[in-house]
Amino acid sequence: MSEQSVAQSVAEYRIEDLAHHSGATVRTIRAYQDRGLLPKPERRGRANVYGSAHLARLRQIADLLDRGYTLASIKELLEAWDAGRGLGGVLGLVAEVQGPWTDEEVARISRAELDGKFGGRPDEAAVAEAVDLGVLERIPGRDDEFLVPSPQELAVAAELYAAGVPLPAISGHLRELRGQVEHIASRFLEFTTEHVFARYLGHRPPTDADVAEAAALVRRLRPLAQQTINAELARAMRTFATRHLRQHLSAEGPPTVESELPAVSLPPETIRSVQALVGQENAAAFIVAATERELQARTLDALMPIDGDPRQLDQSS
Repeated sequence: MSEQSVAQSVAEYRIEDLAHHSGATVRTIRAYQDRGLLPKPERRGRANVYGSAHLARLRQIADLLDRGYTLASIKELLEAWDAGRGLGGVLGLVAEVQGPWTDEEVARISRAELDGKFGGRPDEAAVAEAVDLGVLERIPGRDDEFLVPSPQELAVAAELYAAGVPLPAISGHLRELRGQVEHIASRFLEFTTEHVFARYLGHRPPTDADVAEAAALVRRLRPLAQQTINAELARAMRTFATRHLRQHLSAEGPPTVESELPAVSLPPETIRSVQALVGQENAAAFIVAATERELQARTLDALMPIDGDPRQLDQSS
């Protein structure tokens, strides 16, 4: 092939054409150039000319944004690419982490089947709550069918309902459970990052060899969290179920409701905010201290006279 034929086969774009082919806006392309994410175009007279390399770069940026990367981290990765180090390993690690963490497959359920599992009567509030929790997902253009990300989770809810548990109680329990499980997942990731992945991902950007080994470790460690939770849940259930049964079969009978202190669950957002403020290890102590401080303040308020004159406190002595 002659040099002229090669030159003719190279795609060239004006910025409007590049925006059309890449899906980005003209404004976005110029912003990427200003940030150093996109090479400058070739200047020909009064016109700027872009090539296939610019189109490929825009598609790389879009893919990385879809994967959750920030523009700052994308710039570091692209600089590594330009320095001769590939993105393949990093993207492979991202795909491994973002892959399914369960063997469950997404199912579909019709509205009639859903209503049949929960009493046979439509309950719009319960459906909206299930969608908000992610137990159900709406299908665009279909009001009579839903996606079910976890059929097992929906089956558990149906069994609890059949056993007499009201739907609001099931939803509330799931929200509480989810907050506790998210805390466990966060701790497991912190633990494995500190003791396992730090040596591979400690420098930025990591080498292809490092990310390839880290991806292999993700595959090996992925089932460990669930196996640990299953084992510990089984142990805890055996311990507490046995204790609970003994209490109910004892001569004194089960403890009265009045003698039990009810558990108080905090919203996950509140717990995360406290952890961000004082650290995870101090969160429980902070919540206790804040509660005690509020109780003390209310006690002092109750002792103060209505008109706020502290001298009246001594008149009765």
